[in-house]
Amino acid sequence: MNGPVRLDAGDPGFDAAFTQLVNARREADSDVARDVRAIVASVRDEGDAAVAAFTKKFDGHDLNESGWRIEPGECQAALDGLASDLRAALELAAARIAAYHEKQKPADSDFTDDAGIRLGARWRGVDAAGVYVPGGRAAYPSSVLMNAIPAKVAGVERLVMVTPTPKGEANPLVLAAAALAGVDEVWRIGGAQAIAALAYGTGRIAAVDVVTGPGNAWVAEAKRQLYGVVGIDMVAGPSEIVVIADGRNDPRWIAADLLSQAEHDPTSQSILFTDDLAFADAVAAAVEDELASLATADTARASWQANGAIFTVPVLEDAIALCDRLAPEHLELAVDDPQTLFDGVRHAGSVFLGRHTPEAVGDYVAGPNHVLPTGRRARFASGLSVLDFMKRTSFLALDKAGLAAVGPAAVTLADAEGLPAHARSVAVRLGQG
Repeated sequence: MNGPVRLDAGDPGFDAAFTQLVNARREADSDVARDVRAIVASVRDEGDAAVAAFTKKFDGHDLNESGWRIEPGECQAALDGLASDLRAALELAAARIAAYHEKQKPADSDFTDDAGIRLGARWRGVDAAGVYVPGGRAAYPSSVLMNAIPAKVAGVERLVMVTPTPKGEANPLVLAAAALAGVDEVWRIGGAQAIAALAYGTGRIAAVDVVTGPGNAWVAEAKRQLYGVVGIDMVAGPSEIVVIADGRNDPRWIAADLLSQAEHDPTSQSILFTDDLAFADAVAAAVEDELASLATADTARASWQANGAIFTVPVLEDAIALCDRLAPEHLELAVDDPQTLFDGVRHAGSVFLGRHTPEAVGDYVAGPNHVLPTGRRARFASGLSVLDFMKRTSFLALDKAGLAAVGPAAVTLADAEGLPAHARSVAVRLGQG
């Protein structure tokens, strides 16, 4: 495309054009599944030797020379070496993330029903979890906090972080965040080989039960292929934001919000819905003004031109049904009464209510998790939470009277399903047969 899509809901062909945008794929075109399958198989069969070989090939350093593991002391030194304002910001973010996620912890249940049968469920954290943290352009300490803190809140006993270190150089902000979040182990590995190492375990790295965290197409595909060997949070795609805004907003604010996601990657998507054509034009102009001085302009411009869109609708309420079809990762409702619009929203990863709630504050310090479903997955998936690091065990206890109350029905159903041993295991306790 030569620029962002501009459409009015009243235009002929709007429905077809909007459907095309909804169904467009923004993931990388290259088929990485075969490469990932080979990498995963190598790590499964060869362990540390395969991980070392792939690290030397992709990250340009020898793990046996640079060191496999980054020790806790190095992470703590990175935290201690931060400028005071940066450390304070990280600590504020960590505290708010922990407080929000503490409220997500589910309660155990234990009750006796009218038949005298004891029923309930018990929640426990997984034994070990792995957090993937990208290197290079996407080395974000905020992602460390967003992935590691919910795991700790859930009661995970062993929390492992893997992160690529190109040429052997670790990102000090990532290490500082790991220390602050209480990560137990940090390993200098990345890519699909790191996901496989966490899933299967190697001589050096013990396997984990759940793997979370963002990554490139190879990391996402490895998580997809290894789901079932380990639990995963989600298979994430390019970032996206939808803003629903009226003409009473400052167009510069909305332009900045749109670019806050566009700067992530050329495949990111930023969309504006408004009921004011003049405001739509003002935002489009403001985006160009912002791009002129933005340090990440090359990436943001590529994203905006290829995947950006501005839609005008008769009334903002009409935007809600269209937004639900997109099921965006992030949704901003930049109006005086956002709750009225929010009440109609069915599908969105996270919603930001009001003119003074930019999505970016949610990326860092608000508290809710910024690891969110993309690619329309908000139709059926939720953002990362404490529950991703926990599992529920149900339990039941019957005495003689309880079994007498429900057992005959169990025998009847087992017989109907052609499972006589099931039926007999109940019947013999009932004195039947």
